[in-house]
Amino acid sequence: MFDLIIYFIITLFAITVCSMTGMGGGVIIKPIMDVVGDFSVHTIGVIASITVFSMAFVSIIKQIKFKTKIPFDIAIALSIGSVIGGISGERIFSFVVDLLKADEIVKIVQNIVLTVLIVWVFIYMNNKNKFKSREFKGVIPAVITGLFLGICSAFLGIGGGPINVSVITFLFSLPIKTATICSLMTILFSQFSKLTTVFFTKGFADLDFTVVIFMVTAAIIGGYLGAYFNKKLPDKTVSKAFNFVLIIVLSLTLFNIITNLTATG
Repeated sequence: MFDLIIYFIITLFAITVCSMTGMGGGVIIKPIMDVVGDFSVHTIGVIASITVFSMAFVSIIKQIKFKTKIPFDIAIALSIGSVIGGISGERIFSFVVDLLKADEIVKIVQNIVLTVLIVWVFIYMNNKNKFKSREFKGVIPAVITGLFLGICSAFLGIGGGPINVSVITFLFSLPIKTATICSLMTILFSQFSKLTTVFFTKGFADLDFTVVIFMVTAAIIGGYLGAYFNKKLPDKTVSKAFNFVLIIVLSLTLFNIITNLTATG
């Protein structure tokens, strides 16, 4: 029971902060579950995806109730691309797992990729004035962007939030709160496609559904809280929270790389 309470608290914190900033929650949950090491790399990815999917669904419903302005032309095209990307990312992930046949090495690969992306996101989001953002329009650029984000989301098992927000902000010149909504929709559809792929391939037989229930419950509560804070807090505060999460994630990924390198050595 103690472990379940810990998972609940971690998920509640991660989902609340990440829902508020459009990060998805998995960006914290996945590295922490890697640290704890109670499950295989495949099971961790599935549990994180179920949790993040629940958060994204609840957060979007809450944003709609708040009458938040959503650029549906961009958001829907991103979501379509993310569905294809989610399926592709899960297949790539399964291929890598089968190829390497060692959870520690898979975790090292995932955490190295995530570290590189997080560093890029941190540099960009804190120096946006030095980067000339694009103003892409139309369905095709949004679908291609969604495809890329969906692959990252499914392969890394994190939801892809920080990457989503920074890429969407850069390519479509959207303010952070609007990019947050688009990010959540991309996360929702990419994780749905990933979970559908898992269901029709490896299935959910190896899941601990008690852990899933606790984490999904925390995700639902955190999704509501995050959407509320996103609506009430100014952009500057949301940006600070975004940076705070990036620092936490970077610390976790570096720790995971060192720990798993030691285990393989």
